[in-house]
Amino acid sequence: MEEKFMREALRQAKRASALGEMPVGAVIVRDGEIISRAYNRRETKKNALYHAEITAIERACKKLGGWRLPRCEMYVTLEPCPMCAGAILNSRIEHIYYGASDEKSGCCGSKINLLDMNLCNYTVTVTGGILENECRDIIKKFFRNLREGK
Repeated sequence: MEEKFMREALRQAKRASALGEMPVGAVIVRDGEIISRAYNRRETKKNALYHAEITAIERACKKLGGWRLPRCEMYVTLEPCPMCAGAILNSRIEHIYYGASDEKSGCCGSKINLLDMNLCNYTVTVTGGILENECRDIIKKFFRNLREGK
């Protein structure tokens, strides 16, 4: 089941890549059903807030009618950054699954784990490495093409 939802996140990442965006995709699942999909759009929207995770959370909140996302899980192709980890924590998402680790700015265990620091009365469980090779490869390909001017 985890791979099924991560494959949808990868489809979202490919949409980002097609727009020249960093290829990160996210989906939010509740009770086994995808309720939100998103991909990075920082370059397209000229806004630092348009990470896949933030947009997915915004859409899920709108769909569920509140800022809390109980019984929800997020699948994201790249380990979330500090901003996204904070939004995940604040939205009360229960579990995060990510594909590729981000050794430079990952905040779900690679660099630090903001989701498990007792910053508030709520924690989020984390599972990394879901379809890790595919998630890492799409990012590597994106940067290789960028360097080659494609």
